[in-house]
Amino acid sequence: MNVVIFGAGTVGTALAKTLCEHQHDVRVIDKNREQIEHNISDLDVQGITGNCCDAVTLFQADILNADLTLAVTSLDEINLVGASLAKEMGSKRSVARIFNPTYRDFSTFDYQSHFHIDRMLSLEYLTAQELSSSIRRTGFLTVESFLRGGIEVQEVEVQPDSKSDGKSLSQLELPKQVRVGLLSSGKRAFIPQASDVIEAGDHVTLFGSRDAIDHAIKYFERKKPPRKDIIIAGGGEIGFNLAAILLGERFEVTMLESDQKRCEYLAQKLPHARVLKADATSRIEMEEARVGKADIFVAAMGRDEDNIVCGVEARELGSQQILSVVRRPDYTNVLEKLGINQAVSPREVMTRQVLGMVRGGPILAEHTFAAGQAIVWEIEVQAGCEMSRGPLKTIKLRNALIAAVDRQNYTWVPGADDTMQPGDTAIVLLHRDVKEEIRQKFLKPTT
Repeated sequence: MNVVIFGAGTVGTALAKTLCEHQHDVRVIDKNREQIEHNISDLDVQGITGNCCDAVTLFQADILNADLTLAVTSLDEINLVGASLAKEMGSKRSVARIFNPTYRDFSTFDYQSHFHIDRMLSLEYLTAQELSSSIRRTGFLTVESFLRGGIEVQEVEVQPDSKSDGKSLSQLELPKQVRVGLLSSGKRAFIPQASDVIEAGDHVTLFGSRDAIDHAIKYFERKKPPRKDIIIAGGGEIGFNLAAILLGERFEVTMLESDQKRCEYLAQKLPHARVLKADATSRIEMEEARVGKADIFVAAMGRDEDNIVCGVEARELGSQQILSVVRRPDYTNVLEKLGINQAVSPREVMTRQVLGMVRGGPILAEHTFAAGQAIVWEIEVQAGCEMSRGPLKTIKLRNALIAAVDRQNYTWVPGADDTMQPGDTAIVLLHRDVKEEIRQKFLKPTT
């Protein structure tokens, strides 16, 4: 696959290295010649010095034949305009990295559609999602959020004597916006039929909006699990997004932030969170914030060294689970020895997203779960493909399920009478054995 990367910084360089390792043809554009020579000279990529928003520079990078353009410079405006220009000039798919959360707020203005960009990625938001998945793994596993956060995938274990215990799917009155995608029983994971019976101990994977899933979970639990106390050190974008994701009936969130103005902002935007003005690198202030009583402590500050230090302090004070944001890959090997349960690297999270985009064909993202037996695709419906030729009930899908569809920013769980249209994006759950069979159903006919 031909990939063009805008920006030879740390993120662009990491992506270029990974894509080269996966045998993709990569070209990197950056206005700073020294940065190109220093960062990518040892890689098998073509470096081009120039403006990412200059059509002449993009022609030099052969943007007309690009399968994927990744605009990952340090400036949002360059990324948005550059990715848009690349798409208009012929790149099959374009992605822009963004920092400003305003650009992700589609309630005010849809920048993604306006600039005709296939996807906007925020390292901070992706990192927060990764941390959230780890936190919610006890009893409730959020596998991923899809379609710009409109659809969540959650796995829940069926508790004895719950409303679903001993009932078939047809007997459960689940919300219409929730789909049971996978049933795991022992070593077996399969896509259930209406007649399949759910039993205590089974793991059920649910697809739908977050509110609908929160309601559906009540069918699988006998009683609510106790609320967990979460303390987040750092009120930057990662900490802010993580708090916003977790806030709800299952978590009590406390945020530690040393900057007064940022504290005021957090308190305004997250009224249900407890915001404390505190320096998480100070043991005294950590003790005053009762960090030792927390079920989970997350170090999400701007410096790796600060995150490691306060993570170690939180462990010594008594926090049960420690998560840390660590940007430097050479730090990850020592974290377990220091008592930090899990480290999340923003660059690694971004890399996994990009690797899902270069699988080929219409696949926009790919995630595996159920010990690798099941796959979730975010996939585009191409013109003339089999999936767009009639209602879903007329299309045979072996070991696969259409869990959700997005059409022009409207997301819903489809019924048997719904017909998908070219340009739609679908969330598909499938068994790993039928990957190529299902992918072909979304491909544009070659003849």
